[in-house]
Amino acid sequence: MDAKVKKAFHAGIRTYAQTEGIDAGTFETALQQAFDKEAPFIEKVQALDEAFDNHQRFEELREICFDLLMVNFFAADVKKLEEDYLDSPEWEAIEEETIDRGTELLNMFLYLQECEDEDIDPSLDDYLKEFLLVEEDEFQDEYAIYEKIIANQILVDSTFAEINKVASSLSPQDELKELFYPLVSFFNEPYPEEEQMVEYLDASVNKPLDGAIYQIIVNFNK
Repeated sequence: MDAKVKKAFHAGIRTYAQTEGIDAGTFETALQQAFDKEAPFIEKVQALDEAFDNHQRFEELREICFDLLMVNFFAADVKKLEEDYLDSPEWEAIEEETIDRGTELLNMFLYLQECEDEDIDPSLDDYLKEFLLVEEDEFQDEYAIYEKIIANQILVDSTFAEINKVASSLSPQDELKELFYPLVSFFNEPYPEEEQMVEYLDASVNKPLDGAIYQIIVNFNK
């Protein structure tokens, strides 16, 4: 497993389990086996789904862990394959099969990796305008997804409570409903101290999931 993915993976699962008051041992082991499996990507996805099917208390993390599995594939597994594998019919078929999987966190992981490669600090303005290109006419799908975040960029200079107040006002149909609070909170405070983590969780209405997502992003960025 890629080192950054591994840190994020363990931090997310353990935060979720601790906040939810459940044991993560056997689930974490089963899921790590899916990531470490020497097999085609689609078989890793099947192993991931099996781990979640067998440990349904962690269901909220399924698609987020799919994002981590995908970015781990890009970071570690692709190096073992042919140079043009991501342009192959085989990968195209996998993309088609998994088109409805995952969340917008995959874009976040790819952005943070780009920040590391270019030695720049992540910022919400840079993520929206330079990475997602939301101001460009041909990227209006991204604009539609991130519209509420675009309209509330001022929250990066606000408090966790204010960020969560806006997050809670989003419609359940909003694609970023579950990600708004941890995503904007990360850009507000990318390196939270323990007391800030407590403040973040105190403001949350879904502490296990919000805590896990925030820790995943923070640890992926370390």
